[in-house]
Amino acid sequence: MMKVHFILVVSALLAGIPTMSGHGEDAKNDLKALMRKKLEASQKVLEGLALSDFDAISKNAGELSRISKAAEFRVFKTPQYELYSNQFRRTVETMDEMAKAKNNDGAALAYVEMTLTCVKCHKHVREVRMARK
Repeated sequence: MMKVHFILVVSALLAGIPTMSGHGEDAKNDLKALMRKKLEASQKVLEGLALSDFDAISKNAGELSRISKAAEFRVFKTPQYELYSNQFRRTVETMDEMAKAKNNDGAALAYVEMTLTCVKCHKHVREVRMARK
């Protein structure tokens, strides 16, 4: 049930992903593709948490970090966005460290923190987008 709820929340957030003005439809599609990959990796982390599959948690935490670096230059640059981006990476690193230490509770807590950061960041980006209209 939690996985279904998470998928619905993230899918709704993906619908409102903005891109920097002037980059056109290709940049928007590229960003959506990256965000879709982030969603898939986060779902695999959740599956790893449910199964205590620490290798899957670690592998997909690394994927989340890589994707977030690739997506960063395609989103509005604001101090708040930078804060959320850095916070996301720190929680993903913590999740990876907890997986390597075989600490499922620690990895799960980092996952929840990461998810909250995603929600806050998407809200911020939507607000910036609306302010620029």
